[in-house]
Amino acid sequence: MFRSLKSDFAIIKERDPAARGVWEIIFCYPGFQALVMHRISHKLWSYKLPIFPRLISHFTRFLTGVEIHPGARIGKGVFIDHGMGVVIGETSEIGDRCLLYQGVTLGGTGKESGKRHPTLESNVVVGAGAKVLGGICVGTNTRIGAGSVVVKNVDANSTVVGIPGRIVHQSGVKINPLAHSALPDTEANVLRNLMERIDQLENDILNLQNTISNLQIDSSDGEKEERIIGESQSLKDKEIIEFIGNDMNETSI
Repeated sequence: MFRSLKSDFAIIKERDPAARGVWEIIFCYPGFQALVMHRISHKLWSYKLPIFPRLISHFTRFLTGVEIHPGARIGKGVFIDHGMGVVIGETSEIGDRCLLYQGVTLGGTGKESGKRHPTLESNVVVGAGAKVLGGICVGTNTRIGAGSVVVKNVDANSTVVGIPGRIVHQSGVKINPLAHSALPDTEANVLRNLMERIDQLENDILNLQNTISNLQIDSSDGEKEERIIGESQSLKDKEIIEFIGNDMNETSI
């Protein structure tokens, strides 16, 4: 247990530039405090003591804002950053060197017995407010974007964003666990592709209309029929730019 606490302490110093000293981490980091108390309650839980482990967990929630069921299994070097609102269910398993931000929930999806909470393998990052639900497995070196809801298994070396969570593979790419700004904007990429396709189709239709109109002029009195559609919509229109941004060179990850 003490080796695990030492690893938890070391990961905070490694990943949080605001951590300036030993006493500051001990007294001012609720995530660290919650893990210390959990490791005690989990040890008592393994001895099948009644009530007391849950009382420790309840007191820890009151003290830190982090609720960890005594039955949850947590590896070494885990960092719960800020911690307020984090909920970790009874059958959850968290691997070594995982990083959880505030508001994260590792929860169940019903009243089924047995394994009903998620498993996070090593080096998983779960962004603020994300929900990982059910007895699913999240593979190693995976990032879950802030506010995402994950209800299906996730392969290793992936990025998950959205509601429900969608997987964008990043196999073979070294990922900085703190680089949340590097998460892909999949909705914007899809909309951009659709608008480009619509723009192309509208231009094709206009070209066909012009061709037909010219043929009709050649074979009639020179009167031109009205076009079926107006000018094609441009991706530079203000409403579109405000929604998807102006970075036309952005590519999907």
